[in-house]
Amino acid sequence: MNQTTTRWWWIRHAPVIGHEGRIYGNSEVACDTSDAAAFGALAGRLPDRAVWVTSHLGRARETAAALVDGGAAPVEPSIERDLAEQDFGDWQGRTYAELERAGDAVYHKFWLTPADHAPPGGESFAAVIERVRPVVERLTAAHAGRDIVAVAHGGSIRAALALALGLDAEAALAFRIEHLSLTRIDHVAGPGPGGDWRVGPVNLPTK
Repeated sequence: MNQTTTRWWWIRHAPVIGHEGRIYGNSEVACDTSDAAAFGALAGRLPDRAVWVTSHLGRARETAAALVDGGAAPVEPSIERDLAEQDFGDWQGRTYAELERAGDAVYHKFWLTPADHAPPGGESFAAVIERVRPVVERLTAAHAGRDIVAVAHGGSIRAALALALGLDAEAALAFRIEHLSLTRIDHVAGPGPGGDWRVGPVNLPTK
């Protein structure tokens, strides 16, 4: 029986600069795309004729452009806002030390049980999974049998792993996702709701 495999190539954006240890979440911060060797090595691993998507945040779009400069097949990525990083609400722009000194009970509760609690004005990681889910399902159906390169964020990549492995949000936070790392997740169409997912390398370093 023929099986249709859709291959997701998840890439976390380039390292951020200028945030000085402050929580940035889904706010706009600059990123460093100057390491031509790293971008060239990563671009060389990516498939030709792939569908490309990024979040709307500048660091994801700039990383995708730098990958093309590094030798990836030229393409205009589609923007998927729901692949953005977690929204840390009122905590964005503050340091962890500032929050701890403030004695914010929500701050302590969040870090003890981070998956289910949202910062003031923000969203929980469990909510990130639920907004990433329809994007993954929609694009997997729309581009069945193709390669999809997704330049996104640590939170959205952990969410994709949670969906593929059927993990609860707390367990998915255990994944380490470095800047410019590659994570492969394949969807194999088959019987049952949603078919099957197969996880390849996770957090594969650039070089």
